[in-house]
Amino acid sequence: MEKLELLAPAKDYNCAISAINSGADAIYIGTISFGARKNASNSIEAIEKIINYAHLFNVKVYVTLNTILNDKELEECKTIIKKLYEIKTDAIIIQDFGILTLAYKNEIPPIILHASTQCDNRTIEKIKFFEDIGLKRAVLARELPLNKIEEIKKNTNIELEHFIHGALCVCYSGQCYLSEYIGKRSANRGECAQACRKRYSLVTKNGKYIAKNKYLLSLKDNNLSKHIDKLIKAGITSFKIEGRLKDENYVKNVTLYYNNLFKKYPRTSHGKIIEDFEPNLEKSFNRGFCDEYLFNKKDNIYNFITPKSIGELIGTIDKNYENYLLIKTNKEINPQDGLIILTENDSTGFLVNKIEKTKSGVKIYPNKRPDNAFLKTNTKIYRNSDGKFNNILKNSKTIRKLEISFIVFQNEIIVKDINNNKATLKLNFKEIAKNQEKIKESYIKSLSKTGDSPYITKKIEFKTNELPFLPISEINEIRREILNELTEKILKNYRVKKQKKLNITDYPIRQGDYKLNVHNKKAKEFYELSNCEVIEDSFESLTNRKNKELMTTKHCLKRAFLGCKNTEELYLEDEKNIKYPLIFDCKNCEMKIFSP
Repeated sequence: MEKLELLAPAKDYNCAISAINSGADAIYIGTISFGARKNASNSIEAIEKIINYAHLFNVKVYVTLNTILNDKELEECKTIIKKLYEIKTDAIIIQDFGILTLAYKNEIPPIILHASTQCDNRTIEKIKFFEDIGLKRAVLARELPLNKIEEIKKNTNIELEHFIHGALCVCYSGQCYLSEYIGKRSANRGECAQACRKRYSLVTKNGKYIAKNKYLLSLKDNNLSKHIDKLIKAGITSFKIEGRLKDENYVKNVTLYYNNLFKKYPRTSHGKIIEDFEPNLEKSFNRGFCDEYLFNKKDNIYNFITPKSIGELIGTIDKNYENYLLIKTNKEINPQDGLIILTENDSTGFLVNKIEKTKSGVKIYPNKRPDNAFLKTNTKIYRNSDGKFNNILKNSKTIRKLEISFIVFQNEIIVKDINNNKATLKLNFKEIAKNQEKIKESYIKSLSKTGDSPYITKKIEFKTNELPFLPISEINEIRREILNELTEKILKNYRVKKQKKLNITDYPIRQGDYKLNVHNKKAKEFYELSNCEVIEDSFESLTNRKNKELMTTKHCLKRAFLGCKNTEELYLEDEKNIKYPLIFDCKNCEMKIFSP
């Protein structure tokens, strides 16, 4: 069986180290600029520190350079890529075809290239194109059903990466122009304003409101934790957790949860995870979970009530009183927990000031009393902030250790890791110890104390019956010195794979408009080399944006509210009363949102 990779997000250095310590086989992180999450940037120096820690465990580090770039930015990006190559970055994740031109013309070093999901990777033809030009990996569209993934795998040999957890973009990635249209904040340039998480109304041509002032484009979060075996069988080798803007607690909890699921499979990284908490996906940010895209279903993917986290279901309301709520629950609830109540039309949240346990349920005293409309008997109540669990995560000492073995000779000590990297240190001594049993205990005690180092001693062998006498302080210093040398050896011996020379082959289509996302001359050049005529520059470059397709989504409002057979002309209306025409491609089960 092929080794599998659990790929975790990292907003910054702390998140990256937590992801590695929680069991990630690889992490993805943004650098100085040009990543699809502009607010999650990191210096080259910080990334180098992360790489030096990650590579001890054979954990790979991928850097996101997956925005579209103008000509000047592409030159800046070239400099960044060279620096990333120098610090042994394992791969860069790209969207802009200008970078492909740089690679093809040898203007950048041979750093491994992954085709970002921003490349709109949802067809066999597109994935095959990336394979044929020589890319190592493609990140699949979140919307792909299992049978489509299987079909892609049968027809290609490229590595396939797939999102298994986290937020779902309502639009096909790389094809969303709504944020740019509304507020000149381009999703393709790392500035998405999350227009999909705002309120809208669904209205007919005649002005009849089908749904009013709801979060009509907001989807639940992805959770494929129950389908790992199916995805492995389908051909996925890299399993990606979404969340480069999520906090460290989220990264710890979600990564460790999936690490535990993957324990029974062969993995690409090494190291023993010493955990001190039980992970729970429901306790980290989520808008409710769904897995419908994997099975080509769409009826349970939306949450029109709130785009915020709802967390875990804790029970139902039994009765409400002037100062407190009586709820039925089997969960432990604590002061300062954040609770949220959802009805069919709205949501409200509050903090817990005080609780009292009774025979009939739990009395919850809120910091502000919800309106009576939310307090009907049997209404579900959720916890979206568990203070006790958050503190457990914050104070967690979950750590990753590489198992090592010491071999002690009379004149030297050797230390080895599981990959046979080794370091040797000569012993300087004046005499053989008179009490061999006691000195042996000293060596065992000292060499077993690996402390804050990334190592844990698995075995100590003695190849002599005449151990030299050394004070315990000197043995401790020997241990520190030899482990530092082992670290240097591991990092020196780590081999980063190199990108092979790119080929030129035909792009799947012969002609393309702004949806090719061509924002610089070199991107246009690669399309033309690939026999695809670029008839229009990027959406961000357009001056006339009337009647343009702003979004294509598998989420369909007609299906959700009226049924597929409805033939009314429908519009999406925003909070400023601007109406966006909706076009329904029922053959492909897609909804398209156009600019007015």
